[in-house]
Amino acid sequence: MHIYEKEFDFVIQRAKALERPARMVVAGADCENIMKAVFEAEAQGFCEPILVGFKDRIIAMLKKLGLHERNYAISDVSDCQLSDLNTDYHIFMKRAISIINDGLGDILVRGNTSTRNFLMPILDKKNGLTDGLVSEVALLKVPYYDKVLALSDVSVMISPSEGQRRKIAKNIVDVLSHLGVKRPKIAVLALVEKPSFHMRDTVEAQNIVRAHMADPIADCELVGPIPWDLIVSKEAARLKGYDNPHCGEFDAVLMPNVMAGNTVMKVLTMSANVNACGVLAGTKVPVAITSRSSMEEQVFLSLCVAAAMLTNPEE
Repeated sequence: MHIYEKEFDFVIQRAKALERPARMVVAGADCENIMKAVFEAEAQGFCEPILVGFKDRIIAMLKKLGLHERNYAISDVSDCQLSDLNTDYHIFMKRAISIINDGLGDILVRGNTSTRNFLMPILDKKNGLTDGLVSEVALLKVPYYDKVLALSDVSVMISPSEGQRRKIAKNIVDVLSHLGVKRPKIAVLALVEKPSFHMRDTVEAQNIVRAHMADPIADCELVGPIPWDLIVSKEAARLKGYDNPHCGEFDAVLMPNVMAGNTVMKVLTMSANVNACGVLAGTKVPVAITSRSSMEEQVFLSLCVAAAMLTNPEE
């Protein structure tokens, strides 16, 4: 059993519910932790690995890990020409996207590529992978919180407008619906709970909530402006006299910008031993945005979320 399998069991079970294993295309497959996670997903029956990269590097990595006799396919890029503007990481993504667009892959997985080299080809509309505004939805299990909490955006939209944040909220709902979460409760994070023209984040949060009440973006509830302590603690809400039944029970947090989202996620994962995984939303196929430095368990859970995105959302 994975260390975090109990906490994320609802995600893992959705991945295992696929009618056939998902063809996971790994862009830059010579990465140890990602290979371990991919082949754990293969062992659990919901992944057919397609490994993109230099064949000799991939085989060497698989032999090192004792995985070379498992079931997988390799898409070798050794015959491709490199240039200053076309590094091996760009080649990985070009080949992986080609496999996806040819209908030969179901899920795109980040392997041994930098964040920029992975994201830029996805966001390039010419490559045909975007299906709207793209944002990352991260899932975290905070020790003192009773449920898995979604945060967005944490890596893509640097400083989104109010309209873009509404679309990010819609992406959150889309991801959570595939995980069986109905009508999620989303907190619109701000520094304080009372709007003030001195604090732009509080005014924007109020505007986003009001706009949602007038014209709902999706089947969800938005609450805000609301600071972190009131989001995660009923006791904090009681002490502050903040009357909202969702305090301590929110399913997701809509972040004001990528700096806030990424910082909260990294503080929790690096300093509080919080487990996290992520997937891109707003793309035509699920994208597992794993990290080369993440633990195997975290990469595995990202693959599970991506696989769950192929299942039918709860009605």
